[in-house]
Amino acid sequence: MKIYKIIIIALILFINPLFAQKYPTLEIGQKVPVQNYKVKSTNGSFMSLNDNIKKNGILVVFTSNKCPFVVMWEDRYKLVEDECLKSDIGMVYINSNEARRDGDDSIDKMKEHAINMGYKFPYLIDKNSKIANSFGAKTTPHIFLFNNNKELIYKGSIDDNYKSIKNVKEKYLINAIMQLNNNEEIKINKTKAIGCSIKRKK
Repeated sequence: MKIYKIIIIALILFINPLFAQKYPTLEIGQKVPVQNYKVKSTNGSFMSLNDNIKKNGILVVFTSNKCPFVVMWEDRYKLVEDECLKSDIGMVYINSNEARRDGDDSIDKMKEHAINMGYKFPYLIDKNSKIANSFGAKTTPHIFLFNNNKELIYKGSIDDNYKSIKNVKEKYLINAIMQLNNNEEIKINKTKAIGCSIKRKK
């Protein structure tokens, strides 16, 4: 019996890294992937990431409608939108939860959510999670900030406290945007993405 347990544990240890490597997350300095791939927005128009890049770059936010981490962090979304508008940085929200298109992340519910939250930037429907796979996005939310050369300069979380905006000590993303604007080195350019797993179709 013990030998079977050892074999099962060995298989788990071997297989888990393979799953992790299936969609490796972009590294700092890499370019925006699938730049010209067009997807549908909740407003009905088709657009690519390239269509949304502004003078100083683009912020890509993988998100969803009902994930508890998104719900707790979403009050920060408005602050980030304002910072991007001031900084001439494009921004898109992307929903890659393809396995939940018949539920919480249906297109109709995405449209409703974008209106209720007052999104100032496009909310994109990532069919078959193609964009998420190319980014190696893991969670909702998962943040990717690119400069005007389309190079990744920050990835990870919005800040260090999803539970409470009042208790945030490190505004990772806002700080990265401000440092980008000032042509400064990004002091903290990657943090752990914390959230719900992206629900890809198997």
